[in-house]
Amino acid sequence: MIFKIYYQETKIRNPKREQTHSLYLEAADEVGARELVEKNTPYNIEYIQALEGNHLEYEKENADFKLTEF
Repeated sequence: MIFKIYYQETKIRNPKREQTHSLYLEAADEVGARELVEKNTPYNIEYIQALEGNHLEYEKENADFKLTEF
């Protein structure tokens, strides 16, 4: 399943909406996606969103869609 991970680049500063970034990741489930990001980055995860169906197709067409591999 494909997940969209919303994150802040550091855990030190307070989160600010304007500094929220996102990445796309393939994982078996939400827990696995969180573990991959926490293990491989210093990011502060804000939200994990599962993408499927029309929503996934929209993201592929209209965003900077690139799957991240660790």
